[in-house]
Amino acid sequence: MVESLEKKKLHAKKVFSELKKHYSDVPLLFLHYKTDAQMLCAIILSAQSTDVQVNKVTSKLFLHYKTVDDFASADLKSFEQEIKSTGYYKQKAKHVIECFKMIKEKHGGQIPLSMHALIELPGVGRKTANLVLANKGIIEGIATDTHVWRLAQRLGFSKFDSQDKIEKDLMEVFDKKVWHRINGLLISHGRAVCTARNPNCMRCFLNKKKLCPKIGVERNYS
Repeated sequence: MVESLEKKKLHAKKVFSELKKHYSDVPLLFLHYKTDAQMLCAIILSAQSTDVQVNKVTSKLFLHYKTVDDFASADLKSFEQEIKSTGYYKQKAKHVIECFKMIKEKHGGQIPLSMHALIELPGVGRKTANLVLANKGIIEGIATDTHVWRLAQRLGFSKFDSQDKIEKDLMEVFDKKVWHRINGLLISHGRAVCTARNPNCMRCFLNKKKLCPKIGVERNYS
């Protein structure tokens, strides 16, 4: 197991290098959008859903909703139906509309670009805020979704089950200049190889490089 902080940092550096080598064209965000308002909406909709499904929904949704005003003035019942297939649609619709109303009323119609201000918005937590900020070139943390959560534990970077604690552990071992890349790289590996129930350890390049502490220790990842 990787134990000391220095060993974890070295381990993190090697893992990052391998991930970057194998996933060279990973975008900062897998969601499709044209405006900042659409970006924020898409990230909120992606909770408990897949990027593929959200992109399918927003390909039509974003023909009519482009600006902060568009989302803030949306009819709740209509918006619910438009985003229904993303799951938890009632809660998401309420959050999106309330979020953009708050942006309009409190921030002059401009999406705030600080962690403190973003997480005050309805439906916005640290993961969403980190993604928004990273896509605007502002790095304050590491977006930690289910893929990042899972791989952080498997790769020995964190032993916690708390999203905030996992993010803190990742921030401690990875160089800040690459924080904005961690989410996309771990998501890519989590989708392609290190899946939730049946990780393909036999073809995992991290396994072959002996960079996965879980191999040989615990093979039941379900």
